[in-house]
Amino acid sequence: MFADASAIVAIIAAEPDASSLVTRLAAAGRVYASAMAVYEATLGIARSLNLSLDNAASLVDDFLSETQAEIVPITAEIGRGALRAFERFGRGRHRAQLNMGDCFAYACARALGVPLLFKGDDFALTDIA
Repeated sequence: MFADASAIVAIIAAEPDASSLVTRLAAAGRVYASAMAVYEATLGIARSLNLSLDNAASLVDDFLSETQAEIVPITAEIGRGALRAFERFGRGRHRAQLNMGDCFAYACARALGVPLLFKGDDFALTDIA
């Protein structure tokens, strides 16, 4: 399962839906993230919990360690997949309104052939599991 930044933030910040996200994550055989998802999650945690970037990064690192998440490199193939995701589901093109980070999360999950763990309604409007 690929963990999108939105899910990582929700879990670390103990948002109301965190327990359901944790349950789905725990049921996954393997957990993946990308440097881009880590970046977005760190900024989101710093903002939502009013922490320094160093403290937020430490919480995200702890999450990655606890879930034994593998960091997926952003390859040229994934970059092309993100462009295809934007073409189909990007802002101004589709009601899913995927942003850059969303498009890369979508592309990573597709390249790995795994479901995407996310929070919100944007990915639900796409064809990703």
